[in-house]
Amino acid sequence: MPAAMAALQPRFREEQVGIVTSFIRHHLEDSGARGIVLGMSGGVDSSLVAKLCVDAAGADKVVGVWSGEGPVKGPDYADARDWAKALGVELRRYDIAPLVAAFQKTLRIRTDERTALGNVKARVRMILLYAIANREQRIVMGTGNKSELACGYFTVFGDGGADFLPIGDLYKTQVREMAASLGVPKRILEKVPTAGLWPGQTDEDELGIRYEDLDRVLLGIELRLSPEDVASRTGVDLATVHRVEAIVARSVHKRKTPLIPKVGIRTFGLDWRE
Repeated sequence: MPAAMAALQPRFREEQVGIVTSFIRHHLEDSGARGIVLGMSGGVDSSLVAKLCVDAAGADKVVGVWSGEGPVKGPDYADARDWAKALGVELRRYDIAPLVAAFQKTLRIRTDERTALGNVKARVRMILLYAIANREQRIVMGTGNKSELACGYFTVFGDGGADFLPIGDLYKTQVREMAASLGVPKRILEKVPTAGLWPGQTDEDELGIRYEDLDRVLLGIELRLSPEDVASRTGVDLATVHRVEAIVARSVHKRKTPLIPKVGIRTFGLDWRE
């Protein structure tokens, strides 16, 4: 890879671990909550967040949640279970199939309406996390990364519903590097990323680009480089750079709290900053 291309690459730095763990520790203490709850899917993002939460607060204050459909089985559950055990974290198991079926029946969602049904699944999982948080005075720790946030690749009030997003400023490639440095098992690191919303679904198929290329394009956009500069410095074709720019632009509403028309002196989300 030419030097100019190599320079446009998000990199993991060791000090980022301390920044994130301090963030978690501070906001847990500041919230007055007794602990943390997070979803654990067996993927690299949630596995890393679980590790960071344990390092920040201690395993006794962290609860992981596995929320699959049907009997508990398969490699993803095994990875979540084994990693939780290694961290000393309690992993609670829930079958969301009956809950999803109830919504599907009531709303008459066809099985082939994959996006609508997938969003229901993501929001059911969010409800589980917040029910536990409410009952046990915990905060919900999200597991979304910067690549997903930039592309709007999450369900609003689903996997995007959390109190805090500790890896939300780390691109997927940085997440993998940090996870590797903190001992997340290789089988999790090398797993094909998926939201698990329908059989065969993968992140990169839906996004239409590999994370390695996506993250470099996103970094170029973050640096406010022109599309032509991004293309020349990454080796990604210009049409793909424009497509990623369009994805980022049309998902901006998903990264904001619901917009409010200004009629008062200071308006939340506009000029009342907190």
